[in-house]
Amino acid sequence: MPAFLQRLTGVRPEEAPAILWSMLYVVSLFLAYYVLRPIRDEMGVAGGVDNLPWLFTGTLIAMLVVSPLFALAVRKLPRNQFIALAYHFFAANLALFALVLQFADAQWQVWIGRAFFIWVSVFNLFVVSVFWSFIVDIFDSEQGKRLFGILASGATIGGILGSVLTSLLVTNLGRSWLIIVAVVFLELAIVVSRRLSFAATAIEQPGRHRDANKPMGGGIFAGFLHMVRSPYLAGIAVFILLYSITSTFLYFQQASIVQASFPDRAARTAFFANIDLLVNSITLFFQLFVTGRLIARLGIVTTLCILPLISVMGFVALAANPSALVLVMVQVARRAANFAIARPAREILFTSSDREDRYKAKNFIDTVVYRGGDQVASWSYAGLLGVGFTLAQMAVVAIPLSVAWLVLSFWLGRTHQRQEAQAYPALLAGKP
Repeated sequence: MPAFLQRLTGVRPEEAPAILWSMLYVVSLFLAYYVLRPIRDEMGVAGGVDNLPWLFTGTLIAMLVVSPLFALAVRKLPRNQFIALAYHFFAANLALFALVLQFADAQWQVWIGRAFFIWVSVFNLFVVSVFWSFIVDIFDSEQGKRLFGILASGATIGGILGSVLTSLLVTNLGRSWLIIVAVVFLELAIVVSRRLSFAATAIEQPGRHRDANKPMGGGIFAGFLHMVRSPYLAGIAVFILLYSITSTFLYFQQASIVQASFPDRAARTAFFANIDLLVNSITLFFQLFVTGRLIARLGIVTTLCILPLISVMGFVALAANPSALVLVMVQVARRAANFAIARPAREILFTSSDREDRYKAKNFIDTVVYRGGDQVASWSYAGLLGVGFTLAQMAVVAIPLSVAWLVLSFWLGRTHQRQEAQAYPALLAGKP
């Protein structure tokens, strides 16, 4: 690896193959997702903004079904096999949606669109959670502080390419063929994940990857049980819950504005793709050149607090001036901060957990808990709207939630530091 790239990125020579395969893996996943995301969002708006809370309810129910099935695969199958099985499952379902959408009449299009919204909302969290579970199983906390920002940039690159691809091709190809394009990228991710598993052996530390390719065992509800029994895992779950609730509040407001401003379906799809492109473009620079240095300089505690602090300031600004411009600025700032800073820092928290929790508890938190937050926020938003709350009043409700989130982030960072200090001697001794 060229010396200037080592200095620029912080990647050591022995880590380069694993990083390159990881980058290709996450780029493939996010290309697939960002091809699907504008289609999903447009279908959600077409089905009626008032119906979005029901779609979030359906998403949570689907998550509750899929999560134990994934835990069963983790229990029975080696790592490479359960990752491939999960991705093949989603690819097959997406191909079926593409076929049905191609031939369904207008009456059925709305209902199929609602089902598609639910399924893509399951898909996006699930496949990305599996990727990060794999990554925190390979890299330790020290490597995560240097490298997770770079890997997050792979997600942004995939998002940019997927957004551009959708914006350019949606009019000519149509939704069904774009879904097939996403399936191809998802299958590519399976091939790359296998190569990453081989590359990981070059950087493994004593005890960390022992029995990595053997079934993990344990119960199918271990993720939930470990989460409720561990204050640390429960704290991560509440962190995700608060992020999800505040994000859903902003998402609903965005959906209302788009529905009023863009009556044409293709125009709405292109608008969502362009917003994604803007967020990802802003984020990429920070991920490549700032995140690793920021975490190294500020530490995990301060880094975790950045996104909640932005949220506090953003909701204060919305309460003072609830305009569309301020709303878009807050949305872009939060999403960029999440992708560039909070997501890598949040994944580092799992490097100090045991291996079963990296897959089962993490998957439960990333999927069921996250969509549970959507559920709480969507019905709360609908209820507050029903009693006459304005955008400014919605923002006031979100301010104390963001303050609580800030305090929790400080506690999580300190707890991770303590667990990391306790785990390091055991790792040197070769214990899992």
